[in-house]
Amino acid sequence: MSTDYQQAREALGQRLKELRVQRPGGRLTGPQLAGLLGWPHSKIYKLEGGKQTATREDLRAWADTTGRPEAFGELAARLSGFETQIRSWRRQLANGHRPVQERWNAQIERTAVIHAWEESAIPGMLQNADYARHVFARYADLHGSARDIEEAVRSRAQRQEWLFQAGHRFRVIIWEAALRSLICPPSVLAAQLDRLAGVIGVDTVELGIIPFTASVKIAPANGFWILDERLVIAEDWHAELWLDDADSIALYAKVWRTLRESAVYGADAHNIINAARRALTSR
Repeated sequence: MSTDYQQAREALGQRLKELRVQRPGGRLTGPQLAGLLGWPHSKIYKLEGGKQTATREDLRAWADTTGRPEAFGELAARLSGFETQIRSWRRQLANGHRPVQERWNAQIERTAVIHAWEESAIPGMLQNADYARHVFARYADLHGSARDIEEAVRSRAQRQEWLFQAGHRFRVIIWEAALRSLICPPSVLAAQLDRLAGVIGVDTVELGIIPFTASVKIAPANGFWILDERLVIAEDWHAELWLDDADSIALYAKVWRTLRESAVYGADAHNIINAARRALTSR
């Protein structure tokens, strides 16, 4: 968790404590407030201590119960400010994978140029349905989220229509490991590799692959997407980072350009895909 994020969460917790202590009707202790809200006592101190992230519903209830309903707008703005940067998977997947895909679709629709880097899986924009189905199932198992897998697959497939619209450009770099990771059965990966080879030459797609044997100037890790020059979305195990400040965007753009120096394209990229495909038939 980033220092900036944690500091913002602790600042929100301090503000919540102020509302409790300075309640117009008289100060409330933590246990008293917990009793009024019907919460465990520990939740009050986790929120005030910056050890737990409040929901909008938590903030509204807190503002109302401390006699300061007008403070909700301020509290919600604070929450939105740091949630713009870190969006936990636990909270995002509370209603399943389809809503997450729809939020992505909305961002993609307003984007003309995408720069993407993926080190361990085929990018969602290039996945076929069977491969995507296995990816969603693995992450549903990991996070214990709702298994709305078919709905998520359909939403991801809808996003791919963007690739065939004039004026769009998908500039993507993939590490060779993504071509060989058996997150799905070999037969599914084989079909996915065929699909990947087929996009080479599509005028809206620039596909580069970094071979295992390539000399690299930076470690090939941490997948991310840059949407135009306005937003970076990077993925970690616990959360997605949504970064819209100029310094972060410039840094990720520099990382992408550095990785690109090690990538191969066209016929050379085809050869790497074909080698991964042949390795599957020898299993």
